[in-house]
Amino acid sequence: LIRCMGDSHRPSRDYEQPEIQPEQEHKGALQISAPGREVSINQLVQPPLWAPKIIYSLAKEIYHYVGEDIVIYETIDSYGAIMWPAALALCSFLENNREIVNLQGAQVLELGAGTGLVSIVASLLGASVTATDLPVVLSNLRANVLRNTRGRCRELPKVDVLSWSFDLKRSHPTGVHQYDYILAADVVYQHDFLEELLATMKHFCGPGTAVIWANKVRLGSDLTFTENFKKAFHTSLLFEDGDMKIFKGTCRRS
Repeated sequence: LIRCMGDSHRPSRDYEQPEIQPEQEHKGALQISAPGREVSINQLVQPPLWAPKIIYSLAKEIYHYVGEDIVIYETIDSYGAIMWPAALALCSFLENNREIVNLQGAQVLELGAGTGLVSIVASLLGASVTATDLPVVLSNLRANVLRNTRGRCRELPKVDVLSWSFDLKRSHPTGVHQYDYILAADVVYQHDFLEELLATMKHFCGPGTAVIWANKVRLGSDLTFTENFKKAFHTSLLFEDGDMKIFKGTCRRS
């Protein structure tokens, strides 16, 4: 019953028009090995004082979902601003299994939206989407989302800052923020906020809400989070292909 991604979804790369955003500083610091210590590339290569501050953009990628070409730009200033495989798996699943996850007219929240591809596909499938991530990712996320949904969707997605937290009652009260689906792709990796992520999922998961979480298993912490996810939600496995899994969770509250 579960249909997988076909060749038509594989990205094509176009190196002719990189998107450079001035007046913003690249935050990443590449670490390289030196005898007896690690040295930041920033310590070895100091730009001249007149050099502009920019975010370096990778090549654009073009994906094809829901009958549309979707142009995505990535940046190297954050893990969240590049494409990860679970996003592709989730987009393919949503497009090809609409009888399982019907997004037409649904209220959707994406956690850790990154480049915005999942939110774009959900919007093209008819959902009213709020794409969220950290401030460092938001500029590129907003540009990708608006570029690919303006004039194509019945409602433009919202793009908003959301930090995973144990205490969202004040900033995001559940009486105001109610969703049919919470989408998340490759949000579980080596970071220190896995407990906050689970608390955020639980906060937004009200009666009638389903969490659709796609993840490629890489580390032992992924398995620990999966066990905690299963304890927090009524869980079913929607899709599995090797280390790639897509789960559906619904609230355990009485």
